[in-house]
Amino acid sequence: MKVTIYHNPRCSKSRQTLQILQEAGVEPEVVEYLKTPPDAKRLSGILKKLGITARDLLRKGEQAYQDEGLADSARSEAEIIDAMVRNPILIERPIVVRGDRAVIGRPPEGVRDLLA
Repeated sequence: MKVTIYHNPRCSKSRQTLQILQEAGVEPEVVEYLKTPPDAKRLSGILKKLGITARDLLRKGEQAYQDEGLADSARSEAEIIDAMVRNPILIERPIVVRGDRAVIGRPPEGVRDLLA
């Protein structure tokens, strides 16, 4: 089954997650999401597979979080997704997708659940 990792090579957790996949014999499709961000439809699908809201996937420590006014609890799911599409640095990483399931590689070992 195809495995995709939304990867940031500068992130140690993302590199560790990719290494765990490769050590398990999985050669995932690697999407450097900062260069090739998912569109709103794909991001919505990923959120559904993760079983979380867009707000749960936000990196709240990023400057773009403040710039986009995302601390405002009135911001809708669609507005948050649009902000992540415009500013992919806001997307928590790494995300590994396999079939109809996905996990965030924090901690990286969590990806093993997806492979079982």
